[in-house]
Amino acid sequence: MKSIYVIGHRHPDTDSICSAIGYAAFLNRDGKDTYIAARCGDLNAESKYALAKFDLEGPALVLSVEPSVADIPFTHPESANAETPTIDVIELMDKNDLRNLPITDPNGNLIGLVSEHGLARAYVSNTKMETLAVSPVSVDTLARILHGTVRVKNHTVLEGAVYISIDALHVILSRITKKDIAIVGDDEPTQLALVSAGIAALIIADSAPVGQRLLASASEKGVTVISTEVDAFGVAKMIHLTLPAETIMTKDVPTVRIADTMEYVKQIVSNSKYRTACVVDENDKLLGTISRNSLMEDVAKSVILVDHNEYSQAVEGIETADIIEIIDHHRLGAMATLRPIRFDMEPVGSTSTIVTRRFMEAGIKPDKNVAGILLSGILSDTLGLKMSTTTKQDEDAVRFLSEIAGVDPASYANELIAEGMSLSGVSQDELLERDTKEYNLSGKRVIISQILVPSYAYAKTNADAIFAALDAKLRQPHAPDIYIALYTSVSEMGSDMFTAADEATMLAMNWQKTPMHLPGVVSRKKDFVPHFGRMLDSVF
Repeated sequence: MKSIYVIGHRHPDTDSICSAIGYAAFLNRDGKDTYIAARCGDLNAESKYALAKFDLEGPALVLSVEPSVADIPFTHPESANAETPTIDVIELMDKNDLRNLPITDPNGNLIGLVSEHGLARAYVSNTKMETLAVSPVSVDTLARILHGTVRVKNHTVLEGAVYISIDALHVILSRITKKDIAIVGDDEPTQLALVSAGIAALIIADSAPVGQRLLASASEKGVTVISTEVDAFGVAKMIHLTLPAETIMTKDVPTVRIADTMEYVKQIVSNSKYRTACVVDENDKLLGTISRNSLMEDVAKSVILVDHNEYSQAVEGIETADIIEIIDHHRLGAMATLRPIRFDMEPVGSTSTIVTRRFMEAGIKPDKNVAGILLSGILSDTLGLKMSTTTKQDEDAVRFLSEIAGVDPASYANELIAEGMSLSGVSQDELLERDTKEYNLSGKRVIISQILVPSYAYAKTNADAIFAALDAKLRQPHAPDIYIALYTSVSEMGSDMFTAADEATMLAMNWQKTPMHLPGVVSRKKDFVPHFGRMLDSVF
C-alpha cells in the first residue's frame, strides 16, 4: 500500500478543505491504498467551525510534496555498536555488500562510521604500525580472528601489549608484563621462558609444534596458549582486527533527517568522500543509511489535487509530484502531467459537489460527519445556494447530504457564512490571506483575495486600512504584479474592488486609490475573473 495525498490549494477555503476530506473518505473505502486528506495552508474560521460541528480533524498540514528521505523505498538498516570487534564489522560489511557501516553507542545514537577507505588505511597501507596492543577481547574471539585453536585457556578476556619474539629474549623479558601477550614461532626454549615469566598469553604462530612441556608449564603458570597457522607478522597484522570499532571509525559522518528533500540529500551524498549519508532523528538516533544506489530510483509523492488545477495555486514541490487525478470547478489552468490522468472539471458551484456525486453515482452513503463536511463545502462556496455559480447538481447534492447529516441546509448555511464573516479583531493583512487565488493573466501575475463582509459599509469604513495593507503586500519579496481584494457583501450581493499595482499599471487600467463598486459580482471565478481577464487583455 502507498500513501496518496488529497490536497487543495494554498490559502485553502472551506470547499478546498471539505472536498479533500470527502474525497479521501470516498477513496479509502476500497482499502487498496491509503488516501490522506491534506492542506497546504492554515484553516480559516469558517472551516474550523464546520470541522468542530461535525467532529472531524482537519486535514494533515503538508507544506511541500517535494520528495524527501521518508519517500526512499529502502535505506540500509545495518550498524554495529562501538564495542564490536573490527573483524565483525568487516564481516558484516562483506555480508551485506556495504562500503560503509555506521557505529552507534549503547542507546543507538550515531557516533561514527567505519569505511572501506578507513580500513584500507589501517590494514593495507605500508605505513609504520603503532605499538601492538589488544583492548579487552575474549580469548575465543582472538582465536577466531587468528583462525587459531585455544590449547590452554587460563583467561576469559585479554588486554595488554603484544610483543613479537624477534628481539633478544632478555630484551623482551625486560619489557613484558603479566598482562601482556607474546607471539613466537618454532622456538621451544623461548616459549618456555616466556611462560615462566608469567605472561598472560602466548600465541604460537606459523603452525609451529606445541609440545607437552609447554602445555604443562602454561597450565601451571596460568598462561593461555593459542596456536595458529598464520605467521608471526600476519598475527601482528590481524591483532588490529580485535580492536573495537570505535578505535578505527571516523567521526566526520554526513547526516540527514527524514524530512530533508531528495535534492538536498543528493548533494550531501555526492559531496561526501564516503558517498553515503546516515539518517538520524532529532536526537541523533540512527535510522538507516543512504548510499548512491538508494538515490538511483525516481521517487515522487503521489497526489490528487482538488479545487484547483494551476501550478501557481498548488502546494510547494508540485512539479516533482506524481499527480494522479484532478477534481475542480474552476477555469482550466496550465498544469501538465507526464502521463494521462483522470481530470474531472465541471462548471458547478463547488468541488464538494463533484465529490458528492461520486458517492451518489456509486450508490454509497457517506458517514454522517463526512456528509456534513461536504455539505459545508457546498454551502460555503455557493453562499447557501445563492451565488450565480449554483447549479441543479449543487442543489441535488445539498438535499442528499443534509438528509444524511441531519441538518437544515438553510439555517446551517446562515451559521456557517456568519462564522466566515467574523471580522472582529482581525487585521486587514490577515483578512487578505484568508481566501486568495493566484492567476497568470495577460502575462501578469495576479493575486485575487476575496473577503466576505456583512455589508458595503465595512469596506467603505476601512478603505484606508485596506489600501495600506495592499500596498504592504506589494512591497514584500516575491510580490505579484497586481494584488486585488474583493470585499463581497453577501446580503447585498455585490463587491467593492480594491487594487494595488505599479504606477504604470494603475494608470493604464485607470485605477484610483478608491474602491470600485461592482454590483452583482459575488463569484470570483464566474462573475469577476473572466471579465477582469478580458480587461487586462485589452490593455496589455
